[in-house]
Amino acid sequence: MRNISVLSLLLLIITNICFADESLPDLKVEKIEDSIYLHTSFEKIAGWGLVASNGLVVLDNNDAYIIDTPISPQDTEVLVKWIRERGFIVKGSISTHFHDDSAAGTSYLNSVSIPTHASKLTNELIHKDGREQAKYSFDSTSYWLVKDKIEVFYPGAGHTRDNVVVWMPNKKILFGGCFVKSKSLGYLGDAVLESWPASAEKLISRYRAARLVVPGHGKVGDVSLLTKTLNLALEGVASNKSIQPSANASAD
Repeated sequence: MRNISVLSLLLLIITNICFADESLPDLKVEKIEDSIYLHTSFEKIAGWGLVASNGLVVLDNNDAYIIDTPISPQDTEVLVKWIRERGFIVKGSISTHFHDDSAAGTSYLNSVSIPTHASKLTNELIHKDGREQAKYSFDSTSYWLVKDKIEVFYPGAGHTRDNVVVWMPNKKILFGGCFVKSKSLGYLGDAVLESWPASAEKLISRYRAARLVVPGHGKVGDVSLLTKTLNLALEGVASNKSIQPSANASAD
């Protein structure tokens, strides 16, 4: 019996080692529209398993702009190499919120002198986490990364206090980042649930003409993703209220 137990333990250890060493999928880059590419990077996250995170590369003639970095500095380096190999110049990046699936590559971009952008609040939250901030920040509801071509807009809190979206008016493509959801609200550790529905309504009103909507996780969809996000946020608020203790409840 003891030998069997030892063998079982060894097999468990070997299995865990193999799982830990299992390589992640390579960074994916695919064209979704003329001059617009979707990049998807992968990371294993405790409690969530293998997570795929989306971002964009937006081309403006020979210039390229990264909308959310890949989820690691290593994949960000791979993405920059991919862009440069095709003859484009990386002119800047924008991170839509402070989490790693949006801003983990900022340190690498800074190291190779690529201009990095984020809202003032995003930079403050990154700094609070002890990570490297974007070089440039803005403190307005609407900000043009590229005039008339790439607009950054703050709809209000939701997934995080600082989440922004990115709009390409010429293409009618909205990058919703982690603010936009298709199946569930996902990670809520930094969410502002009570504000999310009103923020989603603001997006629907402003970008109802969107042809494509790109979420931070999951498949590219259409403008109905904004309504889906609103409904999920409303359900989240209702669920959160239902589990709150009443004002007259005892501490027990």
